[in-house]
Amino acid sequence: MRASESIRRLVAENSLRTDDLIAPIFVCDDPKEISSMPGISQVSPNKVADTVTQLDALGINAVILFGVPTTRDSVGSDAYSSTGIVQRATNEIKSRLGDSMLVIADLCLDEYVEHGHCGVLDSQGRVDNDATLEVYSRIALSQAQAGVDMVAPSGMMDGQVRAIRNVLDANSFGSVSIMAYSAKYSSALYGPFRDAVDVHLAGDRKTYQQDPSNVREAIEEVLYDVREGADIIMIKPAGHYLDVISRVRERINNPICAYQVSGEYSMIKAASAKGWIEEDQVVFETLLSIKRAGADMIITYFAPFVARQLRG
Repeated sequence: MRASESIRRLVAENSLRTDDLIAPIFVCDDPKEISSMPGISQVSPNKVADTVTQLDALGINAVILFGVPTTRDSVGSDAYSSTGIVQRATNEIKSRLGDSMLVIADLCLDEYVEHGHCGVLDSQGRVDNDATLEVYSRIALSQAQAGVDMVAPSGMMDGQVRAIRNVLDANSFGSVSIMAYSAKYSSALYGPFRDAVDVHLAGDRKTYQQDPSNVREAIEEVLYDVREGADIIMIKPAGHYLDVISRVRERINNPICAYQVSGEYSMIKAASAKGWIEEDQVVFETLLSIKRAGADMIITYFAPFVARQLRG
């Protein structure tokens, strides 16, 4: 059953398709290359439609936008401004491509606030969960008004899915879906991403992100978000948490998205640059392992590369 490529393809239990891929895009008014993520650059709002049109030509029909604002403040006001960086980028993409491109907006505050945390801080410098939910609701509504198809709350605040679902439904945006970062781990693999969004974190996020030691806790978080109205469940990072993906797959019927994060991307690129691995083979092996674990879709910086390879 393994004697030829044709037989191996015929009996393959899992496969990777372009439709499985979501391409991340960093939007910035003064874009630059990201030194810790070779081959990845920020994109300006007035050029983002060109970038997305190229992805569309490769067969990639979903992107997730991360905003890098010019100014930051204590409440992340650019995140919910009608002229915010993500809102402007969404307008450009939808004006060019309409419904042929699914636009997902990351919904968080770390890129938009001075301190780099995912929420509003109280007088003691701790994240105020309830105050943060109020801001998240404003962001969700603003992103929906700009035309996004899906919001992706990534802050791991308690009750974030319910708060967002309520405000969307109350304002006639019931068709806007929620991709909840339900099991986002406090990982050491996010460093290059912080370079990409120019976030300088004060302290760490261990009080609200998942402990890498735990899987049962992650399952409870997932089930909680499903009950609150999440349409798609996110697990992040992907490669180091395949067991979490598998365990969650056994418990829910919702689609599962896994995020192959910046550190995973950069390690593959660095080892490839040294000649220690075959990049294309490793990329496909890692992504197939994520699919095999139970993910339905994958956010990956390798999306354009994989799409070109799949097209032959």
